Amino acid sequence: MTSPAIQPCFLGPYGENDALLEKLVVEFLRDHVYWRRNFHPEDPPAIPTGAAGEPAFREFEARMRRELHALSASLKRSVPFHSPRYIGHMVSDLLLPGLAAQFLTLPYNPNNVSIDAAPVTIDLELKVGLQLARLFGYVDDPSRADCAFGHLTSGGTLANFQSLRLALATKAFPVALRAVAPPLVPLPEDDWSAFNLAPSAAVALLSAWNGFLAACSPKERRLWRQRLSAERLETLGLAGFLAKHPELSTPRVLAPVTAHYSWSKGMKLMGLGRAQLELVPERGMRTNPDALEDMLGRCHRERQPVLMVVGVMGSTEFGTIDPLDALVAARDRWAAAGLGFCVHVDAAWGGYLTTLFREADGRLRPLADMREEFRDFPAPEVHAAVAALGRADSITVDPHKLGYIPYGAGAFLCRDQRAMQLLAEDADYVFSPGDDGDFFQRFRQLGRFIPEGSKPGAAAAAVYVTHKVLPLDHEHFGALPRESILATEAFRTAATRFAARLEGRLACRIPFEPDSNLICLALNPAGNRDVATMNRFVRELHRGLSFDPRQPLQSREFFGSMTTLRPEVLGPEETDRVLASLGLDPATLDAGGEDDDRLVILRHTLMNPFLLDTGNGISYLEMYFDYLERQAMRLVGGAAA
Repeated sequence: MTSPAIQPCFLGPYGENDALLEKLVVEFLRDHVYWRRNFHPEDPPAIPTGAAGEPAFREFEARMRRELHALSASLKRSVPFHSPRYIGHMVSDLLLPGLAAQFLTLPYNPNNVSIDAAPVTIDLELKVGLQLARLFGYVDDPSRADCAFGHLTSGGTLANFQSLRLALATKAFPVALRAVAPPLVPLPEDDWSAFNLAPSAAVALLSAWNGFLAACSPKERRLWRQRLSAERLETLGLAGFLAKHPELSTPRVLAPVTAHYSWSKGMKLMGLGRAQLELVPERGMRTNPDALEDMLGRCHRERQPVLMVVGVMGSTEFGTIDPLDALVAARDRWAAAGLGFCVHVDAAWGGYLTTLFREADGRLRPLADMREEFRDFPAPEVHAAVAALGRADSITVDPHKLGYIPYGAGAFLCRDQRAMQLLAEDADYVFSPGDDGDFFQRFRQLGRFIPEGSKPGAAAAAVYVTHKVLPLDHEHFGALPRESILATEAFRTAATRFAARLEGRLACRIPFEPDSNLICLALNPAGNRDVATMNRFVRELHRGLSFDPRQPLQSREFFGSMTTLRPEVLGPEETDRVLASLGLDPATLDAGGEDDDRLVILRHTLMNPFLLDTGNGISYLEMYFDYLERQAMRLVGGAAA
C-alpha cells in the first residue's frame, strides 16, 4: 500500500487534493493583489473602477474567455502524465509544494539573471544549489572556499553543455597562464603538462593567480587581466588557441554507449566536433572500466588530451548506473601519470534516487540498512557508485524528472565554486563586475556564470520550497523514490509470472536488469526467428500504448514508450546473448531488409507513486500485464489463457 506520507504530496490521479491546491492558489493570489495595493497606497488606481462596464472591456473579456476556453478544451487531449496508467517517459504527477510555489511566484515574474531583477528568487536558486550539493556529498558550507556551486537550467541538456563549457575553460586556463607568465605563480613546465593538470590542480593554480593579483595595484591588476584574457581560449577560439600551442590537439570526451544524445549536440555546439566524442564499450549497459582503461592508455601513448569522462547515473533507456567509483579512481590515477581530465556525472534521471542513500545529517546510509527495505536494491556496485558522487567534478540532475517539479528545471553542480570564475562574463548594463564578497554576493549576479540570459525565478522557488517541505533524505523526499523502486521490483515479479503464463506462445525477456526505476521488456512471438518480424510485432504493441490525437484519450488503457537495442551499442557478445534469449536468428539482424538493424523493445518508467495497491484492491501493474497479454495474444492469433 502507498505510504500515507505521500498522499498529501500530489494533486492526485483523480484530483483528490483539489481543495488543498485551490485554497493555496486563491490565498496567494489574493495575497499578491494586497501586495500590489500596498506598494504605494497613496497612488490612485490606474484602471478606473467602472472600466469593467465599458463595451471595449467586455469585448476584450469575451475574446479572452473564448480563447482560454478553447485552450482548456485543447489541453484535455494532453497525455495523462498524472495517471498510474502512464508508464512511458520520464514524467509523472507534480508535487504540490512545487506547483503551488510556481503559481505563487509567477505573477511577480522574477528574472534570475541578476539581483536587480530577482532580489528574492536568485537567493533561492543559490540555496537550491547548496541543497543538491549536500545531497551528492559535496561541500555545502558557503563560508568555505571549496564550497560547491549549483544553478538551475532549462533541463539536463543545457546542464551537460555547461559541464563541457567549464571543463574546457578549466583545462585551457593553465596554458594561457603559462603564456602570460606572472611572477611568483608556480607554472607547469610545458603546454602539455599545463593542458593535462587535474581539475583540482588547475583550480589551485587559479587561486595562486588570484593571490598574485591581490598583491598588485588596481592598474597593474587590470593590465595583467587584459594580458591573460588575450591568451585565453575563450578569446582566441579553439582553432586560434591550438594554433598558438601546436603541441596540443582538440581534447576528447569519453562517454558510455548509454550517453544521452545531448552529448553529441554539446560537442557540436562547443566546436569540439562529434568526432571527438568517443563511446566507451559497455558491460551490462554500464561503462566497462577495463575498456575505459584501455582507451585512456591509448590516449596517453598517443598524447591525445582527454577533456572529460562521463558517467551516467540512470541511463535513459535502461535505468542502469555506471561504476562511478571506478571513473573517479581512473581520473586520479591518470592525473598522476600526466593525463588530466575531469569526471562529469550525468544524473539527470537518477540523481534524486540519492535521497534513498542519505541520512538526515547528510551521511551515507549503510548498504545493509537499505537492503532491509527492498528485495534487491541497491546492488553493492550501485551503493559504491553513489558513495563516489562527492568525488565527481560536476553533476547534472533534473528536478523536473524524479524531483516531480514542473518543466523546465534541470540543474548543474560543480564541486568547487572557485572554478566558476573562469566562466565569468561582464555586461555593465546588467552586472557589477568583480569577484569580491561572500558566496551569495558573488553569485547573485548569476547571469555572469551561466549559459542563459533571462531565466524564470519561479522555477527556483518551486524547487527550493519542495526541498524545504521534503528534505533530501530517505525519511522525507526518499519516500517517493522508495515507492518507485518497490514498483520496479513488483514489475519484475509480474513480468516473470507473465513470461511463465505465456511460455510456448511468447518469449518475454528483460534484456538488462535495471539499477533504478526504469525497466524494459523484449517480446517475441514463440517460434519466430526473424528480427524484422519481432520488430513489427513490438511496434504494433506500442501503437496501442501511444498517444493518438485521432482517438479519444480514454481509448487507451495504458501509455508506454519504446526504445531500441542496436548491435553497435550492445557489442557482439551482448547482441548474441539477447538474440539467443529471444530465439532469434543472428543472420536476420541487419540482413538488408527494412527495420532489421536493431531490436525494438518496450520501455517502462515507473515513477508514479500510486502504481501499487493503494488499499482499494487495484494494482495498476497487474492490470498492465493483463492488458499486455490480451494485446499480445490478439496479435499472435491466439487466445489469452
